[in-house]
Amino acid sequence: MRIALTGASGLVGRWIHRVAVQAGHEVATLPGWRLGDIPDLGGCDALVHAAFQHVPGRYRGGEGEDAQGFIRANLDGSLLLFRAARDRGVGRVVFLSSRAVHDGHPQGMALPDGLSPAPTSLYGQVKAEAEAALAAMAAPDFRAASLRPTGVYGPGLPQKWAGLIGDFLRGTTPPPRVATELHGADLARAVLLVLEDAAMAGSYNASDLVLDRRVLLAEVSRLTGCTTPLPARADAAALRRPICARLQALGWQPGGMALLRRDLPAILDDLQP
Repeated sequence: MRIALTGASGLVGRWIHRVAVQAGHEVATLPGWRLGDIPDLGGCDALVHAAFQHVPGRYRGGEGEDAQGFIRANLDGSLLLFRAARDRGVGRVVFLSSRAVHDGHPQGMALPDGLSPAPTSLYGQVKAEAEAALAAMAAPDFRAASLRPTGVYGPGLPQKWAGLIGDFLRGTTPPPRVATELHGADLARAVLLVLEDAAMAGSYNASDLVLDRRVLLAEVSRLTGCTTPLPARADAAALRRPICARLQALGWQPGGMALLRRDLPAILDDLQP
């Protein structure tokens, strides 16, 4: 399959590129393309849209001081891209959305696939509106789906835990927190499964670990000998937990804590000066 991929050098896109190539797909990374441009998608069987314009290191709140520019790039630019794919005969499109579309649902709620969005941030709102617009374009010869991943981690730069782990190694104990996390390679495999799903449509959740900072930093301490006190264990009762039934039905099995422990040494190596 020839796959056009936006955001191929980003936190998420780099994993999709690597895993897709390893699986034998041809990946077009659209050099020089930016959100708002119309790319050349000739000869592409599928499009995976992982590009997103935001303030570095921030997704919620990623608009900074320019909300209109954020909407223009990420919503208007995405819709232009989706229409270009449809008009050029690209048969399948996967949009990388976010679990942030669910921030307004009650605390402690399980989040099934296909749950209607309830965003509370401009980030979540833009993702939800792009999802809806893409779904409205779907047709028998234009299959469209959105993937709603949780926080993505893994070796390489940029690295989501760089600040947290760096501060901890320098002696700062962070406040307690628990969150849902997903290895980038597992997310990439989910993307390929969705592209190959005969029933591809709607939205798919993608999440793996419920990870307490205390557990993560205890592993960091074990590997480095760091003596900074660990944070207290966080209360996970209020966490909204995505249910990934659609991906699991396709055979998706994320790596859990075993994968985190395997790759944490490489993550730490990436954070060395």
